[in-house]
Amino acid sequence: MKSNQDLFLENQLCFALYSCSLTMGKAYQPLLKGLGVTYPQYLVLLILWQADQVSVSTLGQQLYLDSGTLTPLLKRLEVAKLICRERSSKDERQVIVSLTAAGKNLKKKASEFPKKILCAMESSGNEARAVTKTLGTLRASLLTSELLKKKK
Repeated sequence: MKSNQDLFLENQLCFALYSCSLTMGKAYQPLLKGLGVTYPQYLVLLILWQADQVSVSTLGQQLYLDSGTLTPLLKRLEVAKLICRERSSKDERQVIVSLTAAGKNLKKKASEFPKKILCAMESSGNEARAVTKTLGTLRASLLTSELLKKKK
């Protein structure tokens, strides 16, 4: 009897992405330990290093995180004195997240991370950019797919 190889774990794109994501997180752990942040906190810092003073809602959109996940993460960064959160003077419903001096100073330490990760991946920058672009296209397709459209 022939088995359905479409349902083999090793043939699942979702598992390849999931296990790769876990492994990438593990590769970042020793680097992030020196910064004293977790991987999700690092992602927040990346956004703020690019453009300081970002609303919580914008952070959530960029990271694909809901406020229930993002708020505790931001609180821990605030306790660590890496960010501060303040109500917007233009719209009090919005909370603006800004880097502290300590948060800004971590950028220099983190600047070596991309090169170290590329080295660990045994990949060139061009290859990594191509994979990143492909994954972005995949994410965009999934976000607009019938599977993820909200039922009304």
